[in-house]
Amino acid sequence: MFNRLRGILEIIEYFDSTGEEIVHRIPEEGSGEIVLGSQCIVRENQVAIFFRDGRALDMLGPGRHTLTTLNIPILINYLKIPFGSKSPFRAEVVFVNLKDYLDQSWRTLKPVPFRDPEFGMVRLETAGKFAFQVGRPQQFVNQIVGTQGLYSTSDIIRYLQSIVTSKLTDLVGELRASVLDLPAKYDELGAGLRAKAAEDFEAMGLLLKAVYITDITVPPEVEKAIDERASMGAIGNMQAYMQFKAARALGDAAIAGGGEGSSFAGMGVGLGAGVGLGAAMAGAITQSIGGQAQPGAGSAPQPSAPGGGDLASGFAQLKQTVGQQLTLSDHDKQAAVAALDNLMVQLASATSTMDDVRQARQTLISQFPWLTLSVKNLLNTPAALQVIGQIAARSF
Repeated sequence: MFNRLRGILEIIEYFDSTGEEIVHRIPEEGSGEIVLGSQCIVRENQVAIFFRDGRALDMLGPGRHTLTTLNIPILINYLKIPFGSKSPFRAEVVFVNLKDYLDQSWRTLKPVPFRDPEFGMVRLETAGKFAFQVGRPQQFVNQIVGTQGLYSTSDIIRYLQSIVTSKLTDLVGELRASVLDLPAKYDELGAGLRAKAAEDFEAMGLLLKAVYITDITVPPEVEKAIDERASMGAIGNMQAYMQFKAARALGDAAIAGGGEGSSFAGMGVGLGAGVGLGAAMAGAITQSIGGQAQPGAGSAPQPSAPGGGDLASGFAQLKQTVGQQLTLSDHDKQAAVAALDNLMVQLASATSTMDDVRQARQTLISQFPWLTLSVKNLLNTPAALQVIGQIAARSF
């Protein structure tokens, strides 16, 4: 008890119950007095390093050691203690764990600028894992404890993480690939990062055993641009797709009727863009059919429908369907065929307007409601939409 009160260390040991502490200093608050003849117990995967005045001096491996002039000669010579003296000397004992430290996470603290050949300048956020081991304990203690003044495991890990991320920043700056190609290069990037950081780890007495990159992300706006580009790639010909969408929107609004007024300008307002948007869409449609019959020509356009058919064959099939209805009288069948012919004439005429098409359609479905779905499907085919686009373009 008296020796403990005086702060003299006679039994020096440290048991790490967590197995994760890299270094541990005894006494924790600073140097203490150690008497020659004291016992130092070093466990497996540990070394005990005597540390004084910022220098790591003697080192003891696993086992029980009685401190004498034989097993700590450098420290004894350094302190100039006479042989055989029992006088205490002041020093710190730093226990170093030699285990492999696996699964250590790292993440860039702020996005790394990256010059992408496709998207221009983007910012990358990266994360990964690394593994290390203390290879040269005395050098490690000199660099980390003596130079950096780091004792806690969290502080040491943060310092090592900063080295890894700084080397990654340098590595990313040398890349010439697009962010779209980076996931396929995780192994190569990890190997390059390890090669760059290994020298800095070795200078601290550490062995950098592995470095892995697990995640490279871009800002949300870049992710959105990538998704949009993927969508465009899935669509194929973007110009043809936009022209088809424009024609379909005009056709649906024009033939819908009911509450939007009878004028084509009213239809444009119903689309939410007025005549200006309608004109722009009509221009896109006109461009898409530039090689076909133009408004005002004497002959009616007959664009091809999917499967090799055309608009005329579609109407012919509808009229055939009417003729097969057993519940209709001959008079009603003739009236339905005449209404279908009238709608087809308005679509084929070089002088008809959207009002004419809308009126012919409305007359047909009001007299024969059971034809509503069939007529709608026919008018939504690409062949019909292209014709409706021509009529919409000249209706302004």
